[in-house]
Amino acid sequence: MRLLVISDTHGNYPLAVKVLEDAGPVDLIIHLGDVIEDARMVEAITGRPLVKIPGNCDLEVEDARAVSLSCEGTKLFITHGDRYLVKTGLAQLRKKAAAEQARIVLYGHTHSAAIVEIDGILFVNPGALSVKCPTPSYATITISGGDVAAEIKPVNGDQ
Repeated sequence: MRLLVISDTHGNYPLAVKVLEDAGPVDLIIHLGDVIEDARMVEAITGRPLVKIPGNCDLEVEDARAVSLSCEGTKLFITHGDRYLVKTGLAQLRKKAAAEQARIVLYGHTHSAAIVEIDGILFVNPGALSVKCPTPSYATITISGGDVAAEIKPVNGDQ
């Protein structure tokens, strides 16, 4: 199973659509918030459903702020990250991931792409697709037979 993870579009849904076109085949698309309306626009334009999580800039939104789901038997915990204070580190998010028994944690909020493994849990931040982001990026995750691989993909300047 191949996942495409984007975050922090902040109104730049056209770049998100372009990333979806350029990323190749994926089985699941996840938008980690800021701005959830961008995720809805991407769904409307592409006709493809997205797993959507609101972020700290998504005021007056009733969608769940975190979701746990399983992909090919691998448990994921998905959040924007602000409520776990990820700008100051991953300690709170690590505790939550352990409590959720997650193997993979997807988060955004920092606008900085990162892949790190802590205590057997893979933490993936795809970076941001905001117009203000100097190095826009997204992430792909492949889950196969219990193996997990994650990669940060920079967005080319012509996108």
